[in-house]
Amino acid sequence: VQLQASGGGLVQAGDSLRLSCAASGRTFVNYVMGWFRQAPGKEREFVAEIWNSGKTSYRVSVKGRFTVSRDNAKNTVFLQMNSLKPEDTSVYYCAARPPLIGTNYTYWGQGTQVTVSS
Repeated sequence: VQLQASGGGLVQAGDSLRLSCAASGRTFVNYVMGWFRQAPGKEREFVAEIWNSGKTSYRVSVKGRFTVSRDNAKNTVFLQMNSLKPEDTSVYYCAARPPLIGTNYTYWGQGTQVTVSS
Protein backbone atom coordinates (compact mmCIF):
# COMPACT_ATOMS: atom_id res chain seq x y z
CA VAL A 1 0.00 0.00 0.00
CA GLN A 2 1.48 3.32 -1.08
CA LEU A 3 0.49 6.96 -1.08
CA GLN A 4 2.65 9.04 -3.39
CA ALA A 5 2.44 12.80 -2.97
CA SER A 6 3.72 15.16 -5.63
CA GLY A 7 3.40 18.70 -6.92
CA GLY A 8 5.38 20.62 -4.35
CA GLY A 9 7.84 23.32 -5.26
CA LEU A 10 9.19 26.80 -4.66
CA VAL A 11 6.74 29.62 -5.35
CA GLN A 12 6.24 33.23 -4.41
CA ALA A 13 3.64 34.55 -2.03
CA GLY A 14 0.29 34.81 -3.77
CA ASP A 15 1.04 31.98 -6.20
CA SER A 16 -0.80 28.68 -6.49
CA LEU A 17 0.21 25.04 -6.37
CA ARG A 18 -1.71 21.83 -6.84
CA LEU A 19 -0.62 18.81 -4.88
CA SER A 20 -1.57 15.30 -5.92
CA CYS A 21 -1.60 12.07 -3.97
CA ALA A 22 -1.85 8.82 -5.88
CA ALA A 23 -2.82 5.70 -3.97
CA SER A 24 -1.78 2.24 -5.04
CA GLY A 25 -1.89 -1.24 -3.62
CA ARG A 26 -5.52 -1.05 -2.65
CA THR A 27 -8.53 1.09 -3.34
CA PHE A 28 -9.18 4.05 -1.08
CA VAL A 29 -12.59 4.82 -2.50
CA ASN A 30 -14.29 4.43 0.87
CA TYR A 31 -11.50 5.99 2.89
CA VAL A 32 -11.23 9.52 4.21
CA MET A 33 -8.27 11.16 2.49
CA GLY A 34 -6.39 13.88 4.28
CA TRP A 35 -3.58 16.37 3.92
CA PHE A 36 -1.23 17.32 6.71
CA ARG A 37 1.85 19.49 6.87
CA GLN A 38 4.92 19.84 9.04
CA ALA A 39 7.25 22.82 9.15
CA PRO A 40 10.79 22.57 10.56
CA GLY A 41 10.74 22.51 14.34
CA LYS A 42 6.97 22.27 14.47
CA GLU A 43 4.50 19.48 14.98
CA ARG A 44 2.58 17.99 12.13
CA GLU A 45 -0.77 19.69 11.65
CA PHE A 46 -4.01 18.88 9.91
CA VAL A 47 -4.72 20.80 6.72
CA ALA A 48 -7.79 19.30 5.07
CA GLU A 49 -9.68 16.09 4.51
CA ILE A 50 -12.35 14.74 2.20
CA TRP A 51 -14.79 11.89 2.67
CA ASN A 52 -16.00 9.64 -0.13
CA SER A 53 -19.28 11.55 0.01
CA GLY A 54 -17.41 14.74 -0.86
CA LYS A 55 -17.74 16.21 2.62
CA THR A 56 -14.70 18.31 3.41
CA SER A 57 -13.12 20.01 6.38
CA TYR A 58 -10.23 22.45 6.58
CA ARG A 59 -7.81 24.02 8.93
CA VAL A 60 -9.07 27.53 9.70
CA SER A 61 -5.95 29.23 8.36
CA VAL A 62 -6.35 27.65 4.91
CA LYS A 63 -10.11 27.82 4.54
CA GLY A 64 -11.04 29.82 1.46
CA ARG A 65 -7.57 29.41 -0.03
CA PHE A 66 -7.15 25.64 -0.23
CA THR A 67 -9.50 23.15 -1.83
CA VAL A 68 -9.31 19.38 -1.36
CA SER A 69 -10.84 17.10 -3.99
CA ARG A 70 -10.63 13.50 -5.08
CA ASP A 71 -10.91 11.40 -8.21
CA ASN A 72 -11.98 7.96 -7.03
CA ALA A 73 -11.63 6.47 -10.51
CA LYS A 74 -7.94 7.35 -10.39
CA ASN A 75 -7.50 6.68 -6.67
CA THR A 76 -6.09 10.20 -6.37
CA VAL A 77 -6.68 13.11 -4.04
CA PHE A 78 -5.71 16.71 -4.75
CA LEU A 79 -5.00 19.84 -2.75
CA GLN A 80 -5.37 23.06 -4.70
CA MET A 81 -3.54 25.80 -2.84
CA ASN A 82 -4.18 29.40 -3.84
CA SER A 83 -2.96 32.68 -2.42
CA LEU A 84 -0.05 30.93 -0.81
CA LYS A 85 1.68 32.60 2.11
CA PRO A 86 5.19 32.14 3.54
CA GLU A 87 3.63 30.50 6.60
CA ASP A 88 2.30 27.73 4.33
CA THR A 89 5.89 26.57 3.86
CA SER A 90 6.03 22.95 5.01
CA VAL A 91 6.39 19.38 3.95
CA TYR A 92 2.91 18.28 2.93
CA TYR A 93 1.78 14.72 3.51
CA CYS A 94 -1.27 12.86 2.29
CA ALA A 95 -2.90 10.21 4.42
CA ALA A 96 -5.86 7.86 4.51
CA ARG A 97 -8.11 6.53 7.27
CA PRO A 98 -11.21 4.37 7.51
CA PRO A 99 -14.49 6.30 7.23
CA LEU A 100 -15.38 6.09 10.91
CA ILE A 101 -15.55 9.09 13.20
CA GLY A 102 -12.60 9.18 15.55
CA THR A 103 -10.33 6.80 13.68
CA ASN A 104 -6.68 7.66 13.17
CA TYR A 105 -4.96 8.09 9.85
CA THR A 106 -3.48 4.71 9.02
CA TYR A 107 -1.67 5.18 5.72
CA TRP A 108 0.82 7.97 5.04
CA GLY A 109 2.65 9.22 1.98
CA GLN A 110 6.26 10.35 1.91
CA GLY A 111 5.64 14.10 1.74
CA THR A 112 6.30 16.83 -0.78
CA GLN A 113 8.05 20.11 0.03
CA VAL A 114 6.22 23.39 -0.47
CA THR A 115 8.26 26.55 -0.05
CA VAL A 116 6.65 29.97 -0.32
CA SER A 117 8.96 32.96 -0.55
CA SER A 118 7.89 36.44 0.47
